[in-house]
Amino acid sequence: MPAPRQTDPTVTPDAQTPEATLTTPATAPGTADTTAPSRGIVIDEAVPQRLTRQQFTVIALLLGSAFVVILNETTMSVALAPLMTDLGITASTGQWLTTAFMLTMSVIIPATGFLLQRLGTRGAYLLAMSLFSAGTLLAALSPGFGWLLGGRIVQASGTAIMMPLLMTTIMTVVPPAIRGKVMGNISIVMAAAPALGPAISGIILDALSWRWVFGIVLPIAVIALVMGFLYVRDVADRTHSRLDPLSLFLAAVAFGGLVYGLSSIGEAARHAPPVAPWIPIVVGLLVLGAFVWRQLLLARDDRALLDLSVFRFRGFSVGLAIMAVGMLAMFGSLILLPLFLQDAMGLEPLATGLVVLPGGLLMGLLGPTVGRLYDRVGPRPLVTPGLVVVTIALALFTQVHADSSPWYILALHVTLSLGLAFMFTPLFTSALSSLTPPLYSHGSAAIGTVQQLAGAAGTAMFVAVMTTRSVALMEDGATAQVALAEGVGDAFVWGAAIMLVAVGLSLLLRRVPASPEGEGAPAAH
Repeated sequence: MPAPRQTDPTVTPDAQTPEATLTTPATAPGTADTTAPSRGIVIDEAVPQRLTRQQFTVIALLLGSAFVVILNETTMSVALAPLMTDLGITASTGQWLTTAFMLTMSVIIPATGFLLQRLGTRGAYLLAMSLFSAGTLLAALSPGFGWLLGGRIVQASGTAIMMPLLMTTIMTVVPPAIRGKVMGNISIVMAAAPALGPAISGIILDALSWRWVFGIVLPIAVIALVMGFLYVRDVADRTHSRLDPLSLFLAAVAFGGLVYGLSSIGEAARHAPPVAPWIPIVVGLLVLGAFVWRQLLLARDDRALLDLSVFRFRGFSVGLAIMAVGMLAMFGSLILLPLFLQDAMGLEPLATGLVVLPGGLLMGLLGPTVGRLYDRVGPRPLVTPGLVVVTIALALFTQVHADSSPWYILALHVTLSLGLAFMFTPLFTSALSSLTPPLYSHGSAAIGTVQQLAGAAGTAMFVAVMTTRSVALMEDGATAQVALAEGVGDAFVWGAAIMLVAVGLSLLLRRVPASPEGEGAPAAH
């Protein structure tokens, strides 16, 4: 290690070494950073460890807006049946309202690292909420399925920008000493919002048409847009890099192909889809290789659409791998439980939403508490027990059957949610804290992209296993309800087995120092 450099306290950071510019709000002014002397950074011990009023306002608006856009994602699961009747479409056609949403997200999220750096906090927020509001209006007033599908695609475009924007902003302005506590609030968005979606949709549909699922969200989105116009300001410097059209095209084909192919696996288990799932998956993988090669070339001149150097940071790569497995289990269970509760146990849509509601609310409410614990003990003491609890819950789900009590299912889902609550906040915080500030936006984009791929893979795996087993049992004379329950049990066997891999990976986690360079990770480009 080079000898510590002597720093003249009378010289401003700009007049010192280039490394001194790392003294930003994200490097926790006011904390005793043990790595500071060796980097020649002057730390002002008098700066308080809290957010300014403007920073607090920006984060609060981003949290509220992200809650609304994520809530919208899961409302379609309950609204699909009445929507099919009203528009005269089949289930396979109606599913495109969800598939197209996921495809759009997977195509746009890889580019959000570039967008956030180019547009800044204010520009990205206004673009995200404008797109979401316009898509919601179009969906509410749509005269037919085509217009509704278009509205969902525009909505997804705004949603894809919002979550990376929220995470990047928190990592930029929040000091490391309280970062876990603030990042814990993201759990309210990521857990409570999806859980509330089906329940709120069921309540609306009990009295109103499916259009009001969008109509009630619209004024909230417009208010958020106006508030952002008035109060959101840039909290980080913009860059003026140029967009590489070829990278954007490769990302769209690669990630779009993978998500579409994975999503089609479940459909293929029921009946032959228009395109065999392996075709878009293989095309997606080949083009993904070309995308990676292109980004590595552009990174030499700092022009990459998605800076892949984030994966050189050990803490980021390990955290993201565990997160992907957790997302696979969460999305797989979210897609299977409503099917099981309604088709095997005969519950109404509203009752189905209420069964999964407590677990989602528990995840959201525990988020800030888990975040504070992370600030004290780091990721491993929280993530490893959380993964063990998730594995146990998935193992118990293998024993469900058509005559199971809804209260038993509710208890298992709450247990599953408890384990997930102790996973996601530490993993998000640990992974992004492993990066240097210039890479926060690219790290957020990488996390969002992996989320979409893991969600599609989890849905594909759980649905394919369930359907294959159910079809085989019905051919042997079993009733549809019994066959479905057995298929769900088999799917959760696979989920529990995969979570054991994540338990092993969690042992590689370690607490991230105040500076990623202290971890021995490579410096950002």
